[in-house]
Amino acid sequence: MAARVGKRVVTFLLVLGGLWALWEGYKWLWERTAWSKPFRVDDLTLPHAHAILLQLGESTSTGDDLWLFLIRAALFTAKSAAVGFAFGAVVGFFLGVVLVQFDVLRRGIMPYVVASQTIPILALAPIVVRGLGSVSIGGSPPPDWVRVSVIASYLTFFPVTVNTIRGLRSADPWALELMHSYAARGWTVLWKLRVPSALPYIFTALKIAATASVVGAIIGEQTASISNGLGGAILNFNQYYVLEPKNLWATNFYAALLGIGFFLVVLLAEKVVVHRAPERLV
Repeated sequence: MAARVGKRVVTFLLVLGGLWALWEGYKWLWERTAWSKPFRVDDLTLPHAHAILLQLGESTSTGDDLWLFLIRAALFTAKSAAVGFAFGAVVGFFLGVVLVQFDVLRRGIMPYVVASQTIPILALAPIVVRGLGSVSIGGSPPPDWVRVSVIASYLTFFPVTVNTIRGLRSADPWALELMHSYAARGWTVLWKLRVPSALPYIFTALKIAATASVVGAIIGEQTASISNGLGGAILNFNQYYVLEPKNLWATNFYAALLGIGFFLVVLLAEKVVVHRAPERLV
């Protein structure tokens, strides 16, 4: 076990070192040769990787160090993304279950489910976030993070719905015949056979949706001018990019780490839940 963990740590460090070398090598070569394709490389367009990390120790306009400021922003975004991810996953799963059980509903509703994803999120986000801001719940509008979480759930439910339908319909026909021969009820077949067979498909969708929920939360913050999260930090640092580009690069780094963190949580859950090969789930 220790050797396996050590091997993974070494592999991670080697990959990280390789990416660092690629970054610095690209910057050195483009500056040395003065190439301008696909874009001109200098400290403004592509700062040194170590300079971005050192920038985390610099103070921001709020008086906090950049690393602390970005952690607070990431936690705000993470809360919105997590709630949106959970809600969208639940809605997507149960919608998939209902559509599999009733063919008429699937044929009638699926075109609208697909069409919902053709609307640009940049156009939909301000409508949803600002619209919810005018709704009174308990005498006051929902908090900013709740409104943003709706966008995250919007990007989550679609892949979960599609893969749930595909997974539920992938059950072994022989196993279905066996269940029917024992006069198993429809819900028994669903929870004892179809859902276990669909777990690999569902977790594949959840891994996609996990990172999409972070993107949705960030876009929701930007379009609604919510300054507490990473979306607001990106907008703020983008305005002063010429003066200090490393701030924006560091924010992008935190956003990437947040998305990776969400992905790893789902991956860990998959390891715990789907601990048998798909062909043995039935």
